[in-house]
Amino acid sequence: MQTDLARLLSVSGQHGLFHYIAQARSGAIAENLETKQRRVFPTSSRISTLADIAIFTSEGEMKLDEVFLALKAVLGDQPAPSPKAPEHELVDLFSKAIPNYDPDRFYVSHMRKVVDWYAQIDKYASFDFVKEEENADAAEA
Repeated sequence: MQTDLARLLSVSGQHGLFHYIAQARSGAIAENLETKQRRVFPTSSRISTLADIAIFTSEGEMKLDEVFLALKAVLGDQPAPSPKAPEHELVDLFSKAIPNYDPDRFYVSHMRKVVDWYAQIDKYASFDFVKEEENADAAEA
């Protein structure tokens, strides 16, 4: 099954990733990937889709799906390091996976978040991502 990053949400102040279910009158209905519990997030919540997130590199920005695939290429079938891993482990991992990341704008705190999301996608979804062209085709239909 393909993973649509446009339907995976990160909600500020909430741990984990959420799968967008539907629009509610007062916000968005989403299901926690891990616990499968549904919640309504009010419109005042800071909600970001993973498709809209990118990291800074020396050449510009790199979309999160490309980051996940680069991490997957380096890690292979090994699990991702813990988000609480020592700083040097995370920096080493990202230096191997994305050697041109911009350390002045992509911090270790960001690396911890990306590694956490990577682990959740690895466990509860797949790295076979829906391409943006497929999303556009589905929207037209």
